[in-house]
Amino acid sequence: MSATPPPPGDPTVTVCRGCCCGTSKKRPLVDHAARLESLRRLLDGTARVRVTDCLGPCERSDVMVVSPSPAGRRAGGRPVWLGQLNGRHEPTAIADWVASGGPGLADVPESLRRAVFRSKDPLPRT
Repeated sequence: MSATPPPPGDPTVTVCRGCCCGTSKKRPLVDHAARLESLRRLLDGTARVRVTDCLGPCERSDVMVVSPSPAGRRAGGRPVWLGQLNGRHEPTAIADWVASGGPGLADVPESLRRAVFRSKDPLPRT
């Protein structure tokens, strides 16, 4: 069964899968493939999920960036960097936040606030 593409202009969730994020070398007790599949399933039709190589802040693995939709950007939303995403419930929290509008349209959920950080690194182009 293939994923339903989101409508143009939906938020994007960029998932780091570089040298540290998503590897059992750094986080051996996390099923990284299952977590990515869960995120894709939860965001199906709501947001674009893209996987990229190293985003840079390896000390914060696992890292994801939630970028706003065009409407969220017009409302002042900017990409939100999330780090140390190694819990079981974070994919659901991210999906719920995105379904509520994501950056610019909905506040970061309480359960994700500890994960928010600022990065000096620009998002990679893919």
